[in-house]
Amino acid sequence: MFAILRKEFNAFLSSPVAYVVIGVFLVATGLFVWVFPDSSVLEYGYADLQTLFNIAPWIFLFLIPAITMRTFAEEKKAGTIELLLTRPLTDGQIIGGKYLACLLLALLALVPTLLYYYSVYQLGNPIGNIDSAATVGSYIGLALLAAVFAAIGIFASAITRDQIIAFLVAVVGCFLVYSGFDSLASVFDGAPAYYISQLGIAAHYRDISKGLIDSRDLLYFISLIVGLLVATRLVLQSRNW
Repeated sequence: MFAILRKEFNAFLSSPVAYVVIGVFLVATGLFVWVFPDSSVLEYGYADLQTLFNIAPWIFLFLIPAITMRTFAEEKKAGTIELLLTRPLTDGQIIGGKYLACLLLALLALVPTLLYYYSVYQLGNPIGNIDSAATVGSYIGLALLAAVFAAIGIFASAITRDQIIAFLVAVVGCFLVYSGFDSLASVFDGAPAYYISQLGIAAHYRDISKGLIDSRDLLYFISLIVGLLVATRLVLQSRNW
């Protein structure tokens, strides 16, 4: 699995994909956090990074499918998928290696945003006047969100040989899981609205972003990731049916 991880991650770094993804993410988040007056931390007057954690999921919704769309679709189109599957590797190892490479690249895009935290920390009055616990929780929530989006993208790439279709399916899937249940919950009132919203990522992401790491939220994310990776494995195994 780690050989596949190394191969896939090196392939990302040797192509413009990694640099475009990281560049687009940093430029987009930087504009919203520091430049645009309606969302700028400097205009907002409060020492927090809520703007970053509100906008990052929507950027990831497009960037992560762009990373994952080639994982299996390209192999199928090039005819190398059979060669890969006949190697002494299990389907789980192949999926795990490709999945972790995509997730690692997405998480790599988050690393430079730590400079945002340091800047806001220094700009606070007094210095350090920022809710660090909530910021750490938000980063954990964003990492889990990226993990789910990557799993959706891997699954979308496994069901088609066309990268564009894989990208579109992944974007729609990420949107439905992130925002779809919240939109559906708004139609209802009371308990039904609450339970429907709990089926989506957004509610759990908001809870973790408050700095409260609840085992139920972690279980939700882990279950969703494992379920999507198992579904991807079933798609690959369907060649034997």
